[in-house]
Amino acid sequence: MTYKPFLKWAGGKAKLVPFIMGNLPVGRSKRLVEPFAGSAALSLAVDFDAYLLNDTNADLIGLFQMLQSEKQAFIDYVRSFFIADNNQEARFYELREQFNAADDSAERAALFVYLNRHAFNGLCRYNSKGAFNVPFGRYSAPYFPEAEMQGFIAKSNRIELMCGDFQAALARVGHDDVVYCDPPYVPLSETASFTAYAKGGFDLNEQIRLAQAAQEAAEPSKGVLISNHDTAFTREIYKEARLETVSVQRNIAAKSSSRQKVGELLAIYGE
Repeated sequence: MTYKPFLKWAGGKAKLVPFIMGNLPVGRSKRLVEPFAGSAALSLAVDFDAYLLNDTNADLIGLFQMLQSEKQAFIDYVRSFFIADNNQEARFYELREQFNAADDSAERAALFVYLNRHAFNGLCRYNSKGAFNVPFGRYSAPYFPEAEMQGFIAKSNRIELMCGDFQAALARVGHDDVVYCDPPYVPLSETASFTAYAKGGFDLNEQIRLAQAAQEAAEPSKGVLISNHDTAFTREIYKEARLETVSVQRNIAAKSSSRQKVGELLAIYGE
């Protein structure tokens, strides 16, 4: 069965699943490994025997763990935040502050879903102190993704979760695995970066480290794929890979007039 992601996510790959799947290395792979899980759009959309999802964002992985363990009871709890009184600016900022102060894992995970659907453009961004700081989104009726969360639960017994550096996930790759990496993208301009979805960021040195690690991980696995913007820099660091390109509509810009199609690369190691 295929399912849609329940989170809005910058750079989410739901629309690119056919393109990615069409470029997976030939041969049966039992497990899909995603070192940059994000909304898990690819894992939810394709059928493997098992999945390994890793991300540096502890709130994201904590949410996945909560759904995995508490299932429908957690969904019902999340629903309690999706009421009209909470879709007001003052109340949004109260709940955002509550999220940033929350120690209880269920409360924090539920508020993470609330913020994802009520904050501007579904962005996930933290300040230098690690506090979620995306402003109110002003949506008339934020969607409650119950069916999509149930889809995640349906696959959750096949999902292993990790929270850490991408190399920790790549270190666990074996001969039955295929790897898909969806890192924070190289910015198209100096002002275009919106990658602060976890503490620390992901600079150009990290991009180079990933390219090198992907090439190394391709040998013990069925193959490693990486998505990124199509730039001179990415073409250089992925020069040892086979490159495929696609144009994608990007909807992250604040103004609709600034939203346009941009080129993406898919670097394929291991063929």
